[in-house]
Amino acid sequence: MNVKKADLAGPGIGDYAEIERILPDDYVSLLSPKETQLALYAAKDYIEENLCRKLNLMRVTVPLIVDEESGVNDYLDRDGSRTPIQFHISNDHDKNPIDAQVVQAATKWKRVALKQFGLKTGEGLITDMRAIRKDYFLDHDHSVYVDQWDWELAISKDQRNLQFLKQIVEKIWKVLKGAENHVQSLYPNLKIDNYPDLPEELTFLHAEDILARYPHMPRKQRETAIVKEHKAVFIYGIGWTLEDGFPHEMRAADYDDWVTETVSQDGRPMHGLNGDILIWNPVTRRRHELTSMGIRVNAETLKRQLEITNQMDFLNMPYHQAVLNHDIPLSIGGGIGQSRTFMSLLKKAHLGEVSATVWPKILKDMCARKNIHVIE
Repeated sequence: MNVKKADLAGPGIGDYAEIERILPDDYVSLLSPKETQLALYAAKDYIEENLCRKLNLMRVTVPLIVDEESGVNDYLDRDGSRTPIQFHISNDHDKNPIDAQVVQAATKWKRVALKQFGLKTGEGLITDMRAIRKDYFLDHDHSVYVDQWDWELAISKDQRNLQFLKQIVEKIWKVLKGAENHVQSLYPNLKIDNYPDLPEELTFLHAEDILARYPHMPRKQRETAIVKEHKAVFIYGIGWTLEDGFPHEMRAADYDDWVTETVSQDGRPMHGLNGDILIWNPVTRRRHELTSMGIRVNAETLKRQLEITNQMDFLNMPYHQAVLNHDIPLSIGGGIGQSRTFMSLLKKAHLGEVSATVWPKILKDMCARKNIHVIE
C-alpha cells in the first residue's frame, strides 16, 4: 500500500536508473532537427485550427503571472506538494505592491475568462499557455517548462453529465488523430511498423475498473498495462477514492468535478466527470499522457470537494466566491500538452527533442549516450 500511496502525488518516474532503462538504446530520430521544427509547427497549426472548429473555440491571450490573492492559480493536486513560483512586485516604492505567482496552469483563469470575453453556452476559448512547474521530477516526458493548449467551453446545466464529457473527448481525439495523418502526409517516413500509429478510436474506462483488473499494481503501472493493451484510453473518474482506499490520482478540489455520481454501463455507482487521455508510447514502451480534462465544479460540488480535502478556507478567495455565487459560467475544459503531443506524433523518445528548456546534466548525458539529441 505504501507504494500505491507514493504513486499518487506528482507525475514523473522519479528515478534516473529507471529512466536509463526506459529510454531506448537503439534510438534513431525519424526526422532531422530542422524537419522536427517544421513538422511540429505543422501539427500545432492543424490542432489549433481544428480544435477551434470542432469545439467552437476562439483564441485568446492568457496570463503568465497572476495575483496571489485572486485564487486562480492551479495547485495541480490537493496535497500541497507542487507550489507555484512566487515573487513580490514592490511597485510604487512598495506603496501599491503586488504579490504575484507564475501560473502552473490556466485552469481556473479560463473559466473566469469565459465571462470576461462574454462567451455564452456553446462558445469557448483556447489559449497557447506557458507555465512553470518547479516541483516536477525531470524525466523523459516531464519538464519544468510546460506548454499546453488550455481550452474552456461554456455549457448548460443539462450538459453536466458523463455522456457529454465523452462526446467532447471523442471530438478532441479525432483532432489529434487527424494531426497525425496530416504530419505523415508531409513526412511519410513517420509511418513506420516499429512505431505503430494511434488507433482510430479511444477506449473509455473508469479508474475503478482498471483497479479491479490490476488490484496490486500502483497507478502508473496500471496505466501502462492498460494502454499497452488498448493503445489509447480515456480514464475517467480521477480523484474519487477507489475500492483500495486511494484515488487513482490526486486531483485539486476546485476545478474538475470528481464527486458527482455516475452509473457504469452495467449499473454500478461510480463517481467523477473528468479524466485523462493516455496512449501507448511505442518508443519508450510505457504510458504517455496527452491531456487532462473535465466538467468543472459547480457551487455544490466545489463545497463538497473542498470539505473532503480539508480546504474550506479556499472559499474566501474571489474565484471560489464566483463559483459559489454563480457569477461565472458552468464549463468543461482541459489542457492538451503540446510537447507531449508532438513527442507522440513525431515518434520521439524525449520531450527535449521538441521543447527548449533546462535539463539536469545526468539526463543530458544519458540522452547523448543513447543518440537522443535534446535542444540546448
